Amino acid sequence: MADSILSKAATMEIPINNNGEPGTLPEDDSLEQDLQQVMVSGPNLNETSIVSGGYGGPAGGIIPTSSIKDLRMKSRGVNIPQSQSASRITKQADQHPGSMHHSASSSALAAEEVSRGVAVEKLDSVKKWGINTYKCTKQLFSERFGRGSRTVDLELEAQIDVLRETKHKYENILRLATALTSHFHNMVETQQALGDTFADLSQKSPELQDEFGYNAETQKLLCKNGESLLGAINFFVSSINTLVNKTMEDTLMTIKQYENARLEFDAYRSDLEELSLGPRDAAAMVRIEMAQQEYQIHRDKYERLRSDVTIKLKFLEENKVKVMHKQLLLFHNAISAYFAGNQQQLEQTLIQFNVKLKPPGSDKPSWLEEQ
Repeated sequence: MADSILSKAATMEIPINNNGEPGTLPEDDSLEQDLQQVMVSGPNLNETSIVSGGYGGPAGGIIPTSSIKDLRMKSRGVNIPQSQSASRITKQADQHPGSMHHSASSSALAAEEVSRGVAVEKLDSVKKWGINTYKCTKQLFSERFGRGSRTVDLELEAQIDVLRETKHKYENILRLATALTSHFHNMVETQQALGDTFADLSQKSPELQDEFGYNAETQKLLCKNGESLLGAINFFVSSINTLVNKTMEDTLMTIKQYENARLEFDAYRSDLEELSLGPRDAAAMVRIEMAQQEYQIHRDKYERLRSDVTIKLKFLEENKVKVMHKQLLLFHNAISAYFAGNQQQLEQTLIQFNVKLKPPGSDKPSWLEEQ
């Protein structure tokens, strides 16, 4: 009987893996995991018990103190009523005492395997990233110092250079147009304040009422035309900003990806060439085959991005011509009409190019937004 109890108690402490074979704890488990394992599988120290043949539940030889008291009282002829809870605990103890411990061990092993799989995937990702970074850095230094060759598409490279130069010039136009908008806005505000002052003095200076009144009307008209011109310039600035900082920038981002793909392609191409010049033993042939696969993957990526850049450059050029044709015509007509004093032509220009003026004070936040 004692041998049977010892064998059951010993079996409960062996973790079981998914194949039903005894498993072993990994050597690199932390101290905290070891302590948790001890706390799960160890005996309950909050209950006084007599241990016989190890621990692990009633089947392992643990006799609760309450059971000892019951035996003593029965020997003295005292009847002890058994409650439903006591009988339920006894039944649970008699049926599979190691099932809960086995279930907890299985859950812990499953969770450990999942976390280990995630760690392996992350390690592989970091390893691939490190190898790729090393190869690209090596290729970059080789190109900079003139020891390595690089793949060059002369026509595409020329178009990319033109785009970068064009973007730089359009950024200068955007900067100057924004400055013009700011200065002109200040002038319109000054004209409005001056017109209000003339109108006030016209009411308070009877001897100069007509003169102040004429100037007040003139400044009010100039202010109205100035707001129309300001609306046209703001529309011009907004369109140029979209063209430069969204459309061109999107194409340049694709070009950046293309250049990175070109560097990776040349790095793996150089690696394949070096391996091809080396020995041809079995291990070398395996490395050459793997290098060939990586080379093909990066070549496909390079070709795909080169095609994307070619298409985007074509559509960008068409879009640029269309946008700039409209905006330059708007800018010219609005400026000419304003300084010629042709209010009707200025308003017609805004209607022609569908420029909607913002109502006064629309740029200011509402009282609800200020709260």
